[in-house]
Amino acid sequence: MLRRPLLLALAIGLLSPVGFAPLDLWFVTLACFAALLWLVHQAPSLKSALARGWVFGVGHFTIGNNWIQHAFDYQDRMPPVLGYFAVVALALYLAVFPALAMGLAWRFSRTVRSRGELPDLPCVLAAAAAWIVTEWLRGTLFTGYPWNPLGVLWLPTPVAHIAAWIGTYALSGVAVLAAGTLLLAATRRFVPLGVSAAVFAACFLLPDRAPEAPAGTPHVRVVQPNLGQENVSAPDYPERAIEQLMQGSGQPGAVPRLVVWPEGMVNHYVEDDYPDPRFYRRGDPRWVRGKIAAILGPRDIALVSGNALFFDRSGTLTGAGNSVWPLEPSGMLGQRYDKAHLVPYGEYLPMRGLLEPLGLSRLVMGDVDYVPGPGPATLSIPGFGKIGVQVCYEIIFSGQVVDPKNRPDMLFNPSNDAWFGSWGPPEHLAQARLRAIEEGLPVLRSTPTGISAVIDARGHVLGSVPASQQGAIEMPLPRPLPPTLFSRVGNWMVLIAAGVLLLLAVAIRRRAS
Repeated sequence: MLRRPLLLALAIGLLSPVGFAPLDLWFVTLACFAALLWLVHQAPSLKSALARGWVFGVGHFTIGNNWIQHAFDYQDRMPPVLGYFAVVALALYLAVFPALAMGLAWRFSRTVRSRGELPDLPCVLAAAAAWIVTEWLRGTLFTGYPWNPLGVLWLPTPVAHIAAWIGTYALSGVAVLAAGTLLLAATRRFVPLGVSAAVFAACFLLPDRAPEAPAGTPHVRVVQPNLGQENVSAPDYPERAIEQLMQGSGQPGAVPRLVVWPEGMVNHYVEDDYPDPRFYRRGDPRWVRGKIAAILGPRDIALVSGNALFFDRSGTLTGAGNSVWPLEPSGMLGQRYDKAHLVPYGEYLPMRGLLEPLGLSRLVMGDVDYVPGPGPATLSIPGFGKIGVQVCYEIIFSGQVVDPKNRPDMLFNPSNDAWFGSWGPPEHLAQARLRAIEEGLPVLRSTPTGISAVIDARGHVLGSVPASQQGAIEMPLPRPLPPTLFSRVGNWMVLIAAGVLLLLAVAIRRRAS
């Protein structure tokens, strides 16, 4: 009988996030999950198995989401200490999903456990299937929160390239399989470990190079001004932000340039014809657009990010959009993209009538909630091709970043990671790299304080500006790959992968009985 199994579950849960960026100690995370599978197998009841999975999850998500606390450091309406409670409260909810996965795994292993046997291969297969389904549920229910899927720990290894076929959630199942083979090896069952090692070695043979950009390819220039959230409240911030962005945008060259700016850095309104002129007190939108357009060459395009305002027929303000516009050298705006997957409690306050009287507010400043856009969209940019836009948080949603009816040539991910300390930005970048692998598309990331990057269609970072530095990246636009299997099938791979694993588990179990 184990002594204090819940304390042990909490300890390995607290240790397990070291496999994610920025530490990337993926082998430690696999060992932690191997220990979790053993703990759950030893549980005397379903209730005990659920408790061990839940306590593990509390530790796992508390450390993995520690960066959220930093967002509260920039609040004047709520005390920063509330951020610590927010991280733990979120972990208490997210831990439900590992608990469900471990409960399902425990139920499947009851046959061998009743005979006093150690976990076998069917137990591991069933646990992997359960993890795939429950992690997908975590990314879907109540708008979803799939931050740090387990599969992202494979990025330092060639195993990550499997995501192009099976997607992130099934890749997480591969991590559970690998952890399970470590557990089986510890119980002197070495055949699964040998098979896993062979598969790992075979991953080195997978295609690893993205197509090179031919001579004369248009360039992209990613600008990082290094303006943090502590600067936002300064009276001169809107003007200072535009000036630093313009300075970082460089000079027109011999080839066309796509100049991309971070999320929300244009604090002037750029659209015409708002019904209330008070919204233009910071400057005429034509003057603002002309100022930005002046840095562009005749064949350049800028992708700028700011706020759009929405009004009803009576001229009453009804909401705002976290938006991106292509800006031409003439100063004309192209088709607008409005962020669709908004951050609850960040960009809008759920149940505002109930929570606002309690003193809660959303993290992004302002009294008007953001309104979600219609979903993934592709902007046609003359001279540069088709560009899909995913603003900040949207890039973490596997299978939800591309308009399937109008596949882009690349993804643009303007973001503001200045809120999120030292762990949030590298974790965000890692998840953007997984989207590139899944979809076979390059990703352009521009953030105020880093990490800005150009990612090729295989998930490699071609160039970056480190966190807390001012700079820019200019290089030829990376080329896309043909549509991947995952880009065609999408998250149906969740059911396919989980179903195959479960069928294998049942078949092996029946053959052995």
